[in-house]
Amino acid sequence: MIIIDDISQGSSEWFQLKAGVPSAGSFDKIITTKGEPSKQRQKYLYQLAGETITGQKESTYQNQNMLNGTERETTSRMVFEMLHEVEVQEVGFVFYDERKDRGASPDGLIVDRREGLEMKNPIMSTHIDYLLRGKLPTDYICQVQGSLYVTGYDAWWFSSMYVGLPPLILRVERDEKFIGVLSREMDAFCQELAEVVTRLRAMQ
Repeated sequence: MIIIDDISQGSSEWFQLKAGVPSAGSFDKIITTKGEPSKQRQKYLYQLAGETITGQKESTYQNQNMLNGTERETTSRMVFEMLHEVEVQEVGFVFYDERKDRGASPDGLIVDRREGLEMKNPIMSTHIDYLLRGKLPTDYICQVQGSLYVTGYDAWWFSSMYVGLPPLILRVERDEKFIGVLSREMDAFCQELAEVVTRLRAMQ
């Protein structure tokens, strides 16, 4: 049974809540789109172990384009709601179950339809690339399927918008084969993470 926390995304409390917890936005550091272990797996494992011990989420780099995209999220969410005549619920974090050892930070949930939303507001050239390809960008496959895995929902919307250009809005179905592989990898990763944390605590 998933646990939904409504804490405000980006707040200090939100970062503290996420400390040490593998999140869908970083599942590509655990597994590749081909279902193979990521080369970043060990580094991410050690980062999360350190966050668990210290209780502090390690800061990540954000350039101005990323900050601008975050600022446009509210407008993008309103546009999506208008186009699809739905109400999108803003949430802080969704835990896979009561263990709270893995989760996701959706840009929104359409709870009554068991669907979620991932919104991107990239730079112009990137958005045009997404438009012309017309499919879920490879960079976000793990995040979207990971969010479906965490929530157990039936579908996930991917939205890319740029002012003055057409939006790209896609409904992504569950890939049960990939989710099955991801589930096994996440179980192994979380078990290894717990073991590393135990070893570190024994050194204190």
